[in-house]
Amino acid sequence: MAGSNLSPRPSPSLTTLKTSTEHESAVKAQSSSSEGSTTFTGPRASTEGSDHGNRTSPFFLVVSGGTGGNAICSAFDNACYVLPVSDDGGSSSEIIRVLGGPSIGDIRSRLIRLIPPAPPGSALDCIRHLLAYRLPATHSEREAREEWREIVEGRNCLWHGIPNDRKELIRGFLVYFESEVLKRAEKNFSFVNGSIGNYFLSAAQGFFRSLPSAIFLFSSITNSQANILPAIVTNYTVTIAAELENGERLVGQCEISHPVAADPNNSDPSDPMSPIHDFDSTSTLRRNVMFQADAKDDFESLSARISRVFYINAYGNEIHPVPNQDVIKHLTICDALVYSCGSLWTSLIPCLALKGVADGIARSRCLRAKVLLLNSQNDRETEGYTAVDYLLAISRTLNMPRNSQSYGGLGEASTTYPLTAFVTHLVYLRGSKVKVDVLRIKAMGVRCVETEGRVSEKSGVPHFDADCVRAAVHQIL
Repeated sequence: MAGSNLSPRPSPSLTTLKTSTEHESAVKAQSSSSEGSTTFTGPRASTEGSDHGNRTSPFFLVVSGGTGGNAICSAFDNACYVLPVSDDGGSSSEIIRVLGGPSIGDIRSRLIRLIPPAPPGSALDCIRHLLAYRLPATHSEREAREEWREIVEGRNCLWHGIPNDRKELIRGFLVYFESEVLKRAEKNFSFVNGSIGNYFLSAAQGFFRSLPSAIFLFSSITNSQANILPAIVTNYTVTIAAELENGERLVGQCEISHPVAADPNNSDPSDPMSPIHDFDSTSTLRRNVMFQADAKDDFESLSARISRVFYINAYGNEIHPVPNQDVIKHLTICDALVYSCGSLWTSLIPCLALKGVADGIARSRCLRAKVLLLNSQNDRETEGYTAVDYLLAISRTLNMPRNSQSYGGLGEASTTYPLTAFVTHLVYLRGSKVKVDVLRIKAMGVRCVETEGRVSEKSGVPHFDADCVRAAVHQIL
């Protein structure tokens, strides 16, 4: 991987970047009072002081994946979002295959969602449209490259309405992304189905050698003031694996959650210099995964239930990465912890299966509630689950010896917390397809809150929206 010396890189000049960043900071300072959204102001104030009673609204720590939690973001006036960096689907798979680095797809999705509302055609609306744009999956490789060339050269209509200073800042990082791809021309990067926001965020992460810095730059440019914490801070590819109850192992989020058939025409020979080189056939190199979210409802069942999810290195060996310490710190200042709706084993668990997270949740003196938003239907990962199964999966994960504190001098003794140390309330939707045994859950010490969700016209299944989440949380707090 490249070193930390930024000067020789063909990239936006540091002087220009500094000037643009200072300009963006000034814009944010001027607009923060008028553009309401999830802001840095609450969490920063909370970090500097311990007087929780002076807050105008509760401060939430929300653990979620990308798309699963996007619909409920506006339910929280003051929140910090913890997101995994292990997604290997969509255009993230192609960036990881060629450039390496952590997955940024879920983070980009949340950053886009947290951009404040703006009038159609305004500068902010145009920036949102550009960074949310995805090159069509129906394009041929030649057509995708031609459109990408128009964008990176600043000739595409997507740039219309974007002020020149922001245009050149964004374009500078897209140029940097292009240069990094050209350095690896032998890998034949595919732009089909590629996300412009992913390219920008990946370039910023590679330029700064810092994912948090890339997140800050993205939020500064878009005035989103989003407070987003990656579960793990790293510059390398992060891979998860699932162990099934029958001993089978599945590697990668896509393989666990929504496997996509490999295209033999897009096979990539094993490369020893690749960040996820296939040393022992446990890791695979795949081209851009054309996964559509709607396809999650149509899945092939697992051969057995998942017993645990863990992290592995390129050799397929289990590793235990250190969690983002800002996540641990925020557990000491938040009023409520929310486990968002979404994929249990590939969105929530990767954020929890890290050493120190269990103790941070269980021992926090400020958390007034620890709320699980129960999915209204099961997916491939949780087929046949009841609400109790969700609760036990979270409890078992956090109580694993490597995730909770061990005490020296006591041999292998380690802390085992009760379920209520991790979850105090279960919020479920009326009409949910997931069975909720209220009496049994209450006997476990967890309070149940039923709420009315938004019913999908297509499936007839209720889903969480901001209004019902806001009402449920208000009732709890």
